[in-house]
Formats: sequence, C-alpha cells, structure tokens
Amino acid sequence: MTADVPEPEAGTPEPEDELKRKFREALDRKRQSQAEGNAAGRSKDASKIHGAHGPAASKRSFRRKSGG
Repeated sequence: MTADVPEPEAGTPEPEDELKRKFREALDRKRQSQAEGNAAGRSKDASKIHGAHGPAASKRSFRRKSGG
C-alpha cells in the first residue's frame, strides 16, 4: 500500500513544511523580543492600570442570613 504513494523529492520542500518553518521562525522572533524586553527590566504586565490583574485585596467572605 505504501508503494503507491510517491515520495517527495529531498530538494523540494512541501508547502506544509514551508508553512511550519515560517510559523516557527515567527515564534522564535516573538520569543526573542520578549526575552529582550524582560532583560531590559520591562515587567510582564504591560497594562497602564497597575495592579488591575493581581489578587484581590482581601478574601471575600459569604455569610448565610439568619432566620429571624
């Protein structure tokens, strides 16, 4: 069964492989730019509102209403 499927030539890259290569290169560029930003002291949270994504100031407590 596998003898019927023609093997691609070693010199011609498949379009799928080319696409994977492009995505991998783009991901490498993205990781490189993030690493440079972290090395420069830029924090991971680039939000203009500081502390908006952190933990809550205090834990919320829920009390059950009494019956009377």
